[in-house]
Amino acid sequence: MSKPVVAIVGRPNVGKSTLFNALAGEQISIVKDTPGVTRDRIYADVEWLNHKFTLIDTGGIEPESNDIILSQMREQAQIAIDTADVIIFITDVRQGLVDSDSKVADMLRRSRKPVLLVVNKVDSFKKFMPDVYEFYNLGIGDPIPVSAASQLGIGDMLDEVVKHFDENQLEDVEDERPRIAVVGKPNVGKSSIINKLIGENRVIVSNVAGTTRDAIDTEIVWNKKPYVFIDTAGLRRKNKIKEELERYSIIRTVTAVERADVVVVVIDATEGVTEQDAKIAGIAHERGKGIIIAVNKWDAVEKNDKTIYKYTNDIRNTLSFMPYAEIMFISAETGQRLPKLFEKIDMVLENQTLRVQTGVLNEIMMEAVALQQPPSDKGKRLKLFYITQVAVKPPTFVIFVNDKELMHFSYVRYLENKIRDTFGFKGTSLKFIIRERQEKER
Repeated sequence: MSKPVVAIVGRPNVGKSTLFNALAGEQISIVKDTPGVTRDRIYADVEWLNHKFTLIDTGGIEPESNDIILSQMREQAQIAIDTADVIIFITDVRQGLVDSDSKVADMLRRSRKPVLLVVNKVDSFKKFMPDVYEFYNLGIGDPIPVSAASQLGIGDMLDEVVKHFDENQLEDVEDERPRIAVVGKPNVGKSSIINKLIGENRVIVSNVAGTTRDAIDTEIVWNKKPYVFIDTAGLRRKNKIKEELERYSIIRTVTAVERADVVVVVIDATEGVTEQDAKIAGIAHERGKGIIIAVNKWDAVEKNDKTIYKYTNDIRNTLSFMPYAEIMFISAETGQRLPKLFEKIDMVLENQTLRVQTGVLNEIMMEAVALQQPPSDKGKRLKLFYITQVAVKPPTFVIFVNDKELMHFSYVRYLENKIRDTFGFKGTSLKFIIRERQEKER
């Protein structure tokens, strides 16, 4: 099940980023210490009235500017518009209706997507409402007055946003085919891998980085079992981005990962694992997907008996936040080990949906507690009462304790390792939820 995508578009300096941060709330301001998880986000997961969606921020649109940066911003916005299910078109009540607003409105009208016209910086409805009415002239619906800075009118706007979500899209479609997202930097061989698997050049392959702009779905049948592979636009390191457009390719990667069961992160063996690879892998890790690291172009690397161990150690060190990820060394050019990819995918899928009986989990937990005492603080010791699995994709466990504050992440990691020692769970993250329960409630 994929979440709807909502894009915020408009001219520069009308308050898009302010609205984005207001809607994203605390989620956008949390800085995680997890290495490789991107912090300069242009997307966020938002929830409103039990509706979850992915929110995208865009550069400002100047429809007819010859300025190279502004024309690239226009392209960025077009990517967001093409990807979005609903578009929030934001304007500025203080600047009033300008010619560029009309040009952007024409651009959005051609998209045939649901568009909400939002008039920002309305800090006082009484004072500014006469100016809001001017925006009816755009001819794209009723203007919704808000103040992103003061968070006025945000709830009414979100009520309108969720009305446009396709309820059929929100329900699980009866499609049992596993979905595999192939992600990575530009020019690491993502499209070449898919072409080799299907035996034909269905996806454009070029040594020009960033050739694949769209996420493309391809069905591949292997041993009479169908899989859907999603090829995505490559992500490039920021210091190599002269055109800001590449930064916005992340939108497609995020939405492709959202739809996938398993994510294959492709790394170029001739370059080695990089910080950008870690950021890409972090997107899948955060969303609890099954993960396979495919080191491509392995045929182009000069090897000795230590090469594979060195590469594996480098990957484990750079991607230390996801030690569970499966690693394989392949070549799209020669087809080396590509058939093994399906075996890995099947294994990771099985682990993503593995359920462990509550009784067995509690035996493992009690044995772990006996081997290593839970932490204590100021004379109060953590007590673990009970553990149970509540979900799959990823496998999710709830642990009931006497005091959540005493449950240090290192002890959660210790319990996770004990569970993995017994059941493996290779290729998938495990999620733990800590709940408080008083001893007398037991």
